[in-house]
Amino acid sequence: MRISGGSAKGRKVGLRKAFVAKGEGDELRPTSSKARQAIFDILGDRVMDADFLDLYAGTGAVGLEALSRGAKRVVFVERNNKRADMIKKFIDDFGFKDRALVVKDRVDTFLKKMRHRFDVVFIDPPYESKELADILPLIDKANILNNDGSVIIEHSSKKKMPDAAKNIIMMKSYKYGDTALTLYRKESI
Repeated sequence: MRISGGSAKGRKVGLRKAFVAKGEGDELRPTSSKARQAIFDILGDRVMDADFLDLYAGTGAVGLEALSRGAKRVVFVERNNKRADMIKKFIDDFGFKDRALVVKDRVDTFLKKMRHRFDVVFIDPPYESKELADILPLIDKANILNNDGSVIIEHSSKKKMPDAAKNIIMMKSYKYGDTALTLYRKESI
């Protein structure tokens, strides 16, 4: 898997170690190149100078791509220790150390204690995870999304996403085979 745009374009994100670093109930399904390209096409200019949050980071490819495309800062949340360490290594190798933070934690726990605000939040839990239904309301309750901020969720195209979570409203859903991307925006309050 390679970074498809920006300053690190063409750099390889190795996956072999990520698949080996599998824990119980911890299925890795990396975001495909096509889906990553779509994510950044959908987000457009919103990535430039953004505070970007990559939840369920896995290989870190989406957050690394955001850094490559000009995000001011990316926080990666990954509970698997080996994968989190692997993301840190990619951050160092790509020269993004001063603009990135890797947090080894469960997403729900992280959201409950986070006080920083983000411009973009990317969510990519395992497709069969029951956590997806709870994450959007947790983001709204934690108030970690800046006004007019974006949330983009990668999920199974068979899964219907909620229209809103109080102040976070669905804008559009895009389908790519068995993968879907759903874009939300926080209303200005």
